[in-house]
Amino acid sequence: MSARRFSLGSPVAWALAAALVVLALWLVASVARSAEGESPVSFELTSSAFQHQGEIPRRYTCEGADTSPPLAWTDPPAGTKSLALVVDDPDAPDPKAPKMTWVHWVVYDLPPSARGLPEGAGKQPLPDGARGGKNDWKRQDYGGPCPPIGRHRYFHKLYALDVALGDLGAPTKSELERAMEGHVLARAELVGTYEKQKR
Repeated sequence: MSARRFSLGSPVAWALAAALVVLALWLVASVARSAEGESPVSFELTSSAFQHQGEIPRRYTCEGADTSPPLAWTDPPAGTKSLALVVDDPDAPDPKAPKMTWVHWVVYDLPPSARGLPEGAGKQPLPDGARGGKNDWKRQDYGGPCPPIGRHRYFHKLYALDVALGDLGAPTKSELERAMEGHVLARAELVGTYEKQKR
């Protein structure tokens, strides 16, 4: 009985080669994630007030109480020393012709033990150690959605950092991003939408 020859052109060889390519790509991606400091741990940001990509209730906008929505998040990755939150709208002033990103809320040095912010936290004292940054109304509190035209998207972005940033004064979003550079372990994002009610 003769042994079957293994041909490089056989279907088995091609399947084996394809599997090796997939494995190699996975290993390269894993190394890249490690090099960038990304965490394989799931880090999620949610709200009991609205679903991801869902409509933000009027209560949390300039047409309502203009209070910040409740937010909750899962455990940040190991090594997290602080958390930072940015809420902004990239669709200003008109989602059909956006010209700028409008910043609604900036918070940093949230303690790593925190797992959320209650409704209205944007108008009240922040958790111990947390600090407020400056939004585009030049205020340190929360300013809710108030789109002049069309339906806008509001990005709630939570960052897990490997450092506590300390007192930066009242940084703008761009100033906070510069301070966070090289220190982001993970990022979670929640997007809500809002369009003013027609009168």
